[in-house]
Amino acid sequence: MPANLRLSLAVCDYDRTRALFDGRVAIEGCDVTAVPLEPEEAFHRAFRFAEFDVSELSMSSHTLMTSRGQNAYVGIPAFISRLFRHSGIYVRSDRIKKPEDLRGKRIGVPEYQMTANVWIRGSLEDDYGVKPTDIHWRQGGLEEPGRGERTPLKLPADVDFQPVPHTQTLNALLEAGEIDGLISARAPSCFLRGAANVGRLFPDYRKTEEDYYRRTKIFPIMHIVGIKKELVAAHPWLAASVTKAFLRAKALAMTELGQIGHLFVSLPWGVSEFQSARALMGDDFWSYGFEENKHGLETFTRYHHAQGLSARKVAPEELFAASSLDLSKI
Repeated sequence: MPANLRLSLAVCDYDRTRALFDGRVAIEGCDVTAVPLEPEEAFHRAFRFAEFDVSELSMSSHTLMTSRGQNAYVGIPAFISRLFRHSGIYVRSDRIKKPEDLRGKRIGVPEYQMTANVWIRGSLEDDYGVKPTDIHWRQGGLEEPGRGERTPLKLPADVDFQPVPHTQTLNALLEAGEIDGLISARAPSCFLRGAANVGRLFPDYRKTEEDYYRRTKIFPIMHIVGIKKELVAAHPWLAASVTKAFLRAKALAMTELGQIGHLFVSLPWGVSEFQSARALMGDDFWSYGFEENKHGLETFTRYHHAQGLSARKVAPEELFAASSLDLSKI
């Protein structure tokens, strides 16, 4: 009997990936060494060194590298991280009261190319008329100085984008009032400590995000799963097999979220939240698959190119292995 293909896998230990770690779901034909990593570390190691055979990838960096023809990975439509991002805009509340007030302001970003920031800039322009060129962008580490972009950027000349001093952090600059706000997937520690005049642009972000979904029908995709191109070329069956495994792992997580006899999530009303999400967004609110997400993918690639991150407009289909887009059905 031929040996299974040995694969290394690096993704965050989400509820929707946990079955790949605990052995309840296998990737057919493969022996897997699974390494749970925080997304930032997985991205760094994937895009700098291509260390893992299968890796969680930033949607933005994956699109950027695909547009340049320099991507070591090809994606599958398993969208293991999704998040509405209106909650991620932190501002000096003594200066900024509404989205339009961002014009002419200095706004920090840990990385300009972060997927969260692509979605936020796109929605600011679509919904409030605030263009990326209206803002002075300042890049640096959120809590640790010296952070840079994970892949080099070539932004349009009319985008004011500058690094902060290497000894400074965005968190400290925001608290001191030396920048007017920041956009971050993680909350800055000064906000968590309740620092004076630091708040969210959208304090009632849940209502804003629910309204956004009702208008757009988009649940923003943050991270996908990538497989090394060389492996897919050598083993054409692999992309479909990996996709099926991630689908099965997600299905287990969804079953557990709806289990009210004994709670799988440490929240007293987690099942009620699950039911509320399905009422607003449909039974398969955390959908995988290309056709189910084509509208969101087209919106994202449009934003990405318009913001000067893609070397060219990438068709959404280019981001994925063809066999992962057309799974067999019974």
